[in-house]
Amino acid sequence: MLEQQANIADLPYAEVEKFQPSRRLRRFQVTSLSLLVMSGMINMLDRSTLAIANPLIRHDLGLSVAQMGLLLSSFLWAYAFCQLPVGFFVDRLGPRLLLGAAQIVWSAAQLLCGFSRGFGTFCAMRMLLGAGESPQFPISARVVRDCFSPQDRGLPTGVFLLSSSIGPAIAAPLITLLMTAFGWRHMFVIMGLAGIAAAFIWLTFYRSPDKHGFQPSDARYLAQADSKALPATPTDWRKLFGHRTSWGMILGFFGTIYLIWLYTAWLPGYLEIQRHMSIPHTGLIAAIPFFGGTVGSITGGLVIDRVAARQRVTPLTACKMAAVSGLIGMALFTAVAAEVSDNNLAVAAMTLAMFLGFFAMSGQWAMVSVGAPQRFVGSLGGMMNFGGYLGGALAPMTTGFIVQSTHSFVPALLTAAIIGMISALLCLALVKQPVSIS
Repeated sequence: MLEQQANIADLPYAEVEKFQPSRRLRRFQVTSLSLLVMSGMINMLDRSTLAIANPLIRHDLGLSVAQMGLLLSSFLWAYAFCQLPVGFFVDRLGPRLLLGAAQIVWSAAQLLCGFSRGFGTFCAMRMLLGAGESPQFPISARVVRDCFSPQDRGLPTGVFLLSSSIGPAIAAPLITLLMTAFGWRHMFVIMGLAGIAAAFIWLTFYRSPDKHGFQPSDARYLAQADSKALPATPTDWRKLFGHRTSWGMILGFFGTIYLIWLYTAWLPGYLEIQRHMSIPHTGLIAAIPFFGGTVGSITGGLVIDRVAARQRVTPLTACKMAAVSGLIGMALFTAVAAEVSDNNLAVAAMTLAMFLGFFAMSGQWAMVSVGAPQRFVGSLGGMMNFGGYLGGALAPMTTGFIVQSTHSFVPALLTAAIIGMISALLCLALVKQPVSIS
């Protein structure tokens, strides 16, 4: 079975036998993706709240810019280090119960942030939030792998990644509205309760494909997804670290998430401090780059599928092309945003940067679904996400210290651009063939 999966991933899409899913299977796929997007949006809204409430919380708790950078990073350190065990447990336990339990944990942590009275307590709740949110994207990659054949995975990957951009885009105006209406403490409580409700929706409506009695043609379609593969063992999991492709994905995602979290954590503060915008104005303007990311996410998924269908390239190569080109473009436009003085041009450059960043992320998460046998998708996705969120954890903290020492965001943006470029080149050099475990 492992050999069959590796062969499918190493073939051009045009050479993979295609089965058309029935209308019933299509409805199941749409339902699964819709639930993932809903869960992912709550996930991204919750992690964005601190960045948007940054000025008010800093004032009320008497925190410095550097302390706020550490507080923003506390979520990310917990999130990053939980990726390694979480990826393994996704493959062992499956998506439904694990994601439902995770949603309840992270939503409780979000709610308790509203009762935090000091730096230490707030850090602890943000770390619990990070631990609870850690299964979301490895589970999403696993659901796509379970429900779609290799030639159909680009677009659904782009769809579940929509939450990564729609969430922050909605967060800026929504969280600003909740804060101005109820205060930042009640805002955290409201968001926590919404997440708990979303957890029960997921548990009620999601079922894995093997729980549905699909017709024979659908069974053949799902057989290409190999949704009944045996789970990974700890020994197999450790072997993933011995592959160049695994390290190329880990190091490439480091740069993508470093850049994305530079914007996620500091964009409102950047617009207020560097660009001298008011808090209400910042809430609206900060949403624009993330809407660019929404378009980039879907565009990336479509381009991956179409390039692979029209040209005789492997699924892995199609994904890598999107990942590397998008990350290089994101780095370049971040440097442009740092150097231009006009606010409108800066926002336009950041919007293009986020478009290309989410274009790259579509390629990177699609790479997970085609770059390894099915039973390792959660593990490989967790490893890649671990590398990415090490970058994500460093971004807010490093940016905070640079801004405090230089009194400018320009060096921080240029540093991020260099990191993104290096990560893109490492991904290009190391990702060559799908991972195989003997």
